[in-house]
Amino acid sequence: MKNKINKNKSFIKKIFVKLIRKFGYEIIDQSNLTLPDENLYVGKNLSKGGVKSITIPLGETSITRVVESITIIIRSYTFGDINNNQVMLDQNKKRIFEFPKEEYTFRTINSVVKSCQYAKKIFKNIKFKIIITDDKSKIEIINKINSILKNNEIEYEIIKLRDDEFLDIIEKTDTDGNEISKNMISNMRNNYKSFELVENENSDLFYILEDDYVHEKIAITEMLFAYEKLCSQLNKEIFLCPSDYPYLYSNIDNTSIYFGNKRHWRKINETLNTFLSSKKMLLKHMKELKKMCTKRHHPMEKKLHEIYEKETCLSPIPSLAMHCSNVNTMYGIPPNFDWKKVWDENEVEFI
Repeated sequence: MKNKINKNKSFIKKIFVKLIRKFGYEIIDQSNLTLPDENLYVGKNLSKGGVKSITIPLGETSITRVVESITIIIRSYTFGDINNNQVMLDQNKKRIFEFPKEEYTFRTINSVVKSCQYAKKIFKNIKFKIIITDDKSKIEIINKINSILKNNEIEYEIIKLRDDEFLDIIEKTDTDGNEISKNMISNMRNNYKSFELVENENSDLFYILEDDYVHEKIAITEMLFAYEKLCSQLNKEIFLCPSDYPYLYSNIDNTSIYFGNKRHWRKINETLNTFLSSKKMLLKHMKELKKMCTKRHHPMEKKLHEIYEKETCLSPIPSLAMHCSNVNTMYGIPPNFDWKKVWDENEVEFI
């Protein structure tokens, strides 16, 4: 008789839970913090891409801005300076861990691939594509990049810039009248290629990044959840940066804090040229974005920062990616981040 009573209670409980959900609520067993009918711990991911975002104890946000596709453009440049020294663009500084430049490229691409694979399991209706735009890398480097990308069920393309591509539209002196380095010219024309692809590729979102950002596995997933949720709440398109730069803690600035899925996101006014946004937003500001690629400003991203004065740009706390620059650089490695662990997890062993 006792078993029959328990079964009846369980049946009534399931019906009640289903009824409550139709009104947009969830029942939580406070004694063990689980969803009763699913035995799912509420600290796990409860959100459903393109449908709803659930944050305990803040509740549910209905998604009105559904992401349909994302194209990730990674700018690859593995050549050194004029003496083939592995330094950062036109700076005389070595990167964290002090590996050859191609090692940062390999680990960046590997981390993005792994992050996309993880995201594909959750965002089953989103189309993923990775594009590598490469300047001057040797054929053996390109072959290794290809080996990282193939056999991963993610559409990809490797584009080699022509030797003379965009050189006729890039000014050889900066805004101070000083001659700019060949490394900087390469970076600028690779940027221009990225924006040209934005104009021509059929994609909802674009994530444009440099080849020295090693990502956590959840990075792409969190960025997609955050983009859908925060665009739905703010009712507008936004920019997202994957890195929690140390410069953000050097000044006490006013900001706004939002919650994505598993990260807080803060409003910021400056990033490097690594960010995610929609095609609609990028086309809106394309004229200014291209100015970063044809004239060397100080800082290089000055035109991008001017865009952030009009639009919302957010970065995660803690970081989702590690910018592998010099350890003392204010736009470098993020605080409260397991740098060595993420670096080691993305090592690539080539056969």
